Amino acid sequence: MPEVSFYLLSTQSIQERFLYSCRLIEKAYRCEQFCYVYTDTQQQSQQLDNQLWSFRPLSFIPHQIYDGTPPDYQKTVLIGTQSAPENWDKIIINLSSKYLDDLRHTDRILEIIDSNEDIKQAGRQRYRQYQQAGLKITTHNV
Repeated sequence: MPEVSFYLLSTQSIQERFLYSCRLIEKAYRCEQFCYVYTDTQQQSQQLDNQLWSFRPLSFIPHQIYDGTPPDYQKTVLIGTQSAPENWDKIIINLSSKYLDDLRHTDRILEIIDSNEDIKQAGRQRYRQYQQAGLKITTHNV
């Protein structure tokens, strides 16, 4: 059963939410864990893709938008709107508003919630769903 961590941000900025996601992605990458980042739209996927190139001047995180085709290079962070492919489903960063249905291979789910009311409501709903599924949940105020 995966462990779920909610990171609660005090800002309402999607830019800040994505920046914090970049930090978590970088941390996972440095630990040689390659995550999948769920987004709601292709536009959000592209925005995060762009931000990963520029969020820290000396950082390099191999990443790409997932289009259904596995990447050539295995040690790549994938970003997308569809289900995570095998081998990228161990750590999932959920920036989408959706509850993740297939968690069979997932070890960790990271939810980044800002103070935008719509984001908070969707996060509360997912929190309840994770709770009902019996998952261990931790919350971090950032």
